[in-house]
Amino acid sequence: MLILSEKEIQTHYFMQDAIRDLKQGLQAKNNGMIKNPPRTVIEIPKYNASGLYMPSADLLLEIASIKVVSIFPENPKQQKPTTQGVLLLTDATNGEHICMMSASFLTRLRTGALSGIATEKMARLDAKTLGVIGTGSMAFEQVLGVLAVREIEDIILFNRTSARAVHFKEKLQAWGVTIPIQVVQDVQDVMQSADIVACSTRSNTPVFNGKDIQPGTHINGVGSFLPTMREVDVETITKADQIVVDDLASAKEEAGELIYAAEQSDWSFSNVAAQLNELIEYPNLIRPSDEAITFFKSVGTAYFDLAVARGIYAKAISLGFGQKMH
Repeated sequence: MLILSEKEIQTHYFMQDAIRDLKQGLQAKNNGMIKNPPRTVIEIPKYNASGLYMPSADLLLEIASIKVVSIFPENPKQQKPTTQGVLLLTDATNGEHICMMSASFLTRLRTGALSGIATEKMARLDAKTLGVIGTGSMAFEQVLGVLAVREIEDIILFNRTSARAVHFKEKLQAWGVTIPIQVVQDVQDVMQSADIVACSTRSNTPVFNGKDIQPGTHINGVGSFLPTMREVDVETITKADQIVVDDLASAKEEAGELIYAAEQSDWSFSNVAAQLNELIEYPNLIRPSDEAITFFKSVGTAYFDLAVARGIYAKAISLGFGQKMH
């Protein structure tokens, strides 16, 4: 078995790799070759925490995986990461467990790549300003995913704790981002200026007012993953001209803002335009107009992790990194 650390993956596997491998995984889904049972979520109320168990298999490539992720939002107080995960890859021809890898960065990267693919298909071609609401652990790869598919000229950051937004700006600049980056004190400033908005918070209440959305805006919502969590309000859902989800079955169970909108308004899941894999399959599924408001909702599902993990494993074998355990 090969053991891959977080550092090894970050050193050798990048956003463009993840976008490429996810597109292959989405196509496998279209070809009916993906087995993707519902994930199991175990909530741990005492710590406002969750454990997620996510199995999947690709029958064409004959490989399977299970990812285990723990999300403990109070961990930073103990100088421990909020999200921790591991993923096990299995050879589906003989049951041999071939690779164990750290999955925290993998999860962030694949989520950013999903938003990148959605942005590539849904955002205006001339989108220039990226607004970021929430600068926590998931936000960095959200920015990288958008930068991979659009020529962004300005980035606007908002976080309830401004110091974290400033630190996030410095992290982007240290990564090599030379685009002008502005930290704002009011989320309304983001909504009035941004062509693309990235939301990646664990909020249980909407993080912006849907009335502030400008025509032509594309929004990626990736932070909420439980029925009780809502990053965007009902106004946003009902106002959107096009809503795409990463996986409809998962969204019906876990996308709190969509579930709430279905309960509290005339909106229903039948209004979802497509799943992300359908955007890959059908090129005619494009944004209705330059003035349209579009929303991509991601809660994550296991075959996305499998697609990226398979790509990481292939790169490890090709380049010769990782530790072998006998």
